[in-house]
Amino acid sequence: MACKPLRLSGLTPESIVDGPGLRYVIFTQGCPHRCPGCQNPQTHPFEGGFEADIDQIVQEVAEDPLLQGVTFSGGEPFAQPEALCPLAERLRALGKDLMVYSGYTLEQLLELAKTRPAVGRLLSLCDILVDGPYLEEQRDLDLLFRGSANQRMIYLKEIDLPWNDDGKEATP
Repeated sequence: MACKPLRLSGLTPESIVDGPGLRYVIFTQGCPHRCPGCQNPQTHPFEGGFEADIDQIVQEVAEDPLLQGVTFSGGEPFAQPEALCPLAERLRALGKDLMVYSGYTLEQLLELAKTRPAVGRLLSLCDILVDGPYLEEQRDLDLLFRGSANQRMIYLKEIDLPWNDDGKEATP
């Protein structure tokens, strides 16, 4: 079965501002939130960007021994969870940690996961989630890896999510 195509806005092979350590940053294309003041407004249209070459991304990450991890930003990564999950799995297999920025709150993502299993799978693959929309009136340049005070940096491996290791809902 072929993977769903992944639409991206851009790639940054090395960044120190998009999560802990040196990171490879993947900017997804398409965002339903369209937050006023967003730093990446070019990522909003779903029809923009380009189709990603997953094999090339994995190769680039594998070839850089300095990378601590990979960050999915946007756009809205959870608008394409079916396409991102196979990439996330391959990156995790390389031993890289995964950070995801989302305009959705964790609570909204958990609700979405009830009808879209790939949302839960992607959450289960993430180490850190920065959640919530960017709110210009709460802009704070002193926050670590966040743009506005409402956004949370959640260490997902430290909380009890309703999924087991394979991303499927756990049964009681």
